[in-house]
Amino acid sequence: MSKNLTALSGRKGLTNNLFEKIGDAAAESGTLDQETIKAIADEFLMGTANIYGAASFYDFTKNANQGKKAYVCNGSACMVAGTQGKVKDALSNHYSEDEIGEMCCLGRCHENSAFHIDGHNYSGDDLQSLADLVANPVTKQDDYIGTHIGTPVLTADVQSLETLKDICKKMFDMGHEPALEEVKTSNVRGRGGAGFPIWFKLDAVRKAAGEPKFIVCNADEGDPGAFSDRYLMEERPYLVLVGMMMAGFIAGAEKGVIYIRAEYPESVEIINNAIVALAQAGLAGENILGSGFSFYFKLIKAQGAYICGEETALLQSIEGKRAEVRVRPPYPAQEGLFGKPTAVNNVETLAFLPYIIDNGGKAFSNLGTEKSTGTKLVSLDAAFNRPGLYEVEMGTPLAKVVETLGGGFARKTKALHIGGPLGGIVPVEKIPELTVDFESFQQNGFLLGHASVIGIPEDYPMVKYLEHLFEFTAHESCGKCFPCRLGSVRGAEMLQLAGKGEYKIDRELFNDLVDTLQKGSLCGLGGGIPLPVKNALQYFDNELNKYFR
Repeated sequence: MSKNLTALSGRKGLTNNLFEKIGDAAAESGTLDQETIKAIADEFLMGTANIYGAASFYDFTKNANQGKKAYVCNGSACMVAGTQGKVKDALSNHYSEDEIGEMCCLGRCHENSAFHIDGHNYSGDDLQSLADLVANPVTKQDDYIGTHIGTPVLTADVQSLETLKDICKKMFDMGHEPALEEVKTSNVRGRGGAGFPIWFKLDAVRKAAGEPKFIVCNADEGDPGAFSDRYLMEERPYLVLVGMMMAGFIAGAEKGVIYIRAEYPESVEIINNAIVALAQAGLAGENILGSGFSFYFKLIKAQGAYICGEETALLQSIEGKRAEVRVRPPYPAQEGLFGKPTAVNNVETLAFLPYIIDNGGKAFSNLGTEKSTGTKLVSLDAAFNRPGLYEVEMGTPLAKVVETLGGGFARKTKALHIGGPLGGIVPVEKIPELTVDFESFQQNGFLLGHASVIGIPEDYPMVKYLEHLFEFTAHESCGKCFPCRLGSVRGAEMLQLAGKGEYKIDRELFNDLVDTLQKGSLCGLGGGIPLPVKNALQYFDNELNKYFR
């Protein structure tokens, strides 16, 4: 059935995209009525149940979203900062209870108090101007960009389109194979969390049978605490898009899709304008710079689903289906978008390619460590004296990031949650033992992931934080596999009751639940949530012990 739906959606493909059709239809009221569902189903030769099933999956197209006019960020960073109750109270002076929804996360973790009105994101002191913003919503730039340690790559001075043209000409002159070799020499690994070498994906797509081939940029940065992709899309959009085009040239793909989360409306607008500018400059479209290579961009605006950060769920979403994780094999490089060879990489990974092509793979691999080459963007939340976005060479001591860049802690902090909801919970006493690279975090039982850093306050109950992580997983689960769908709910229930003093958790039962999630889940959502839970049980047993029998 799924392959049939893929084929039906693929008939119209990206030109008249089913997922976009669903999102556009829901834009005015927040959801789809039955008449609209039937019309879309008829157009795409599908059943109404298929269209309803897809629409009911996403936060901003499901029935519960009807009539929503304002949204409060419920991400981890804003939650532990304790700012969001005040935000909701302020919004309640302008909107009814039914008109206020929730978003996770708005990428405003550096100053919290984040909220969304009429297609615009706000945070920090913006709450003081709420009445004016409600009457006249405008885009407001916020200051969150810090400095770097070592060689700046992604935070270096903005390159002009003319400079990028010269770099692209250099790539076209060297050809597909030498360009691939430069990327291979760089050993750049995926910055979305998995750390998988990008050259391998591009090479696999090039060698795979089937046309057309796709490059998909996963810009669904859903990890609370992370705003590095947002920075690149809003401050360095040409790097991201040219990186996509370069990936297309290497992989033999002429179609590129950038899938941007709806929670980043400014990113959507800026990238859309940048695509137009690239086309006008001759860096997109037919026969780019006379090279004989063509590349076409398609921007897809997501509709609210954390699971779309998983590459196969993202492909399902673009096809207009429920974003349920696919069983692998086959891998996207063989059967990806619309069943065709597809390379999926995240924003930061693709943005490195212009530097690698311009300076050579060796120049990139000389930065960082032997196995974790290059640089990494790090997002520091409001727990620090100098929160914001920083770039460091891989291998930089975490203590240097905390003290030199972040200026130390702005509040008493007992742990750092690094790498998103599925990342490790690092007690502050472990900070001196870690360096910012994949191997250091893995060897110490943590996960670098997106390198988002959330400070958990000393007075914030760890049992409450773990309950939040299970609730997040339960809400964001695609529901396809039992361990994640059921286990996340059971975990949240146990911790909630224990936190209220109404229940003592059986430790053996809880450990079995966590192990089942880790071993039995289909993807990294259910399989990843056990990591921070186990970290908390290991390092904060004195605090948590009273909730177990």
